[in-house]
Amino acid sequence: MSTIVYNRMIRKLTVAFGDLFNNITLVRYNPDQTEQERFIVPIDYATKELYVMRLEGDPNLDKKVQMTLPRMSYEMNGLSYDASRKQITNAKNFFGSGSNVTSQYMPVPYNFDFSLYLYVRNIEDGNQIIEHILPFFAPDYTIKVNMIPEMGIVKEVPIVLNNTNYEVTYEGDRDSDTRMVIWTLNFTVKGFIFGASSATGLIKTSITTVHNDINNGSSIVFNVNAGGIGNYQIGEMVYQGPTAALATATAKVVSWSSTNKQLTVSDSQGNFVSSANLVGLITNSNWSFNSYNVQAKQYANITVTPNPSNANATSNYTYTTTITEYNNG
Repeated sequence: MSTIVYNRMIRKLTVAFGDLFNNITLVRYNPDQTEQERFIVPIDYATKELYVMRLEGDPNLDKKVQMTLPRMSYEMNGLSYDASRKQITNAKNFFGSGSNVTSQYMPVPYNFDFSLYLYVRNIEDGNQIIEHILPFFAPDYTIKVNMIPEMGIVKEVPIVLNNTNYEVTYEGDRDSDTRMVIWTLNFTVKGFIFGASSATGLIKTSITTVHNDINNGSSIVFNVNAGGIGNYQIGEMVYQGPTAALATATAKVVSWSSTNKQLTVSDSQGNFVSSANLVGLITNSNWSFNSYNVQAKQYANITVTPNPSNANATSNYTYTTTITEYNNG
């Protein structure tokens, strides 16, 4: 959390949304349907209430009630996490080559709520602008946004039109002319928020070792106490209990070192306890132990390397998989 992260995601999505409605041209016609004039409808980032006050203002005291219309404005109303577009949390994007590789975790999906406002003098102007916009949304329109230029990340961002409504503002008595028609279009921009990027190394070899279930045929290494008698024989059975026939635990000797005071056994049955001696069935060796550890048998080793071996994060490559199996009896 202490790392400074500012990828300007909210700014980029806001600019991309506003740019979508830039350069909309309005045409006004004569009664005989010939073109009278055409002009581009200006658009600004502003809330509806403040923008209406701006339009109605008269800082130079040189106009009465006439406003500069039509115009448009837009604003972001909020954002919320979108669980339906959640991606693998630990997956990363990579960019670069050789040892100069930058990585960044997958972005977090967020929905951004935007409102677009149309301010027109008459209903006909508003209808024309609305009919210019609505055919592009069925109900969404997808744009491409250069999210992280330094990482080469370009995302397709759907913009969904949720609903539209309009209101008519009058001035004076009921017989006065319509002063302003305001259309409101509410959208959801399905964007992303990215975290920090960092330099990273390349993993060019993956090694997987497959062992058996530690409860099924694993080797056990006993660390025995000094003072025992005899030397165990490889292959003989060791047991705990009054006799071999009444043994509470048994195993087969794999190796024995009187120097290191270690006895390795396999094929164990029952539970060995440190309060009883390990008795050799053939040699009658007798030693107690103070600790042990379980060593699972290795069944296979799987090594995966890129092909070609000098591939980097931006290369086209395949994999070479080498599998080595072990015969553990």
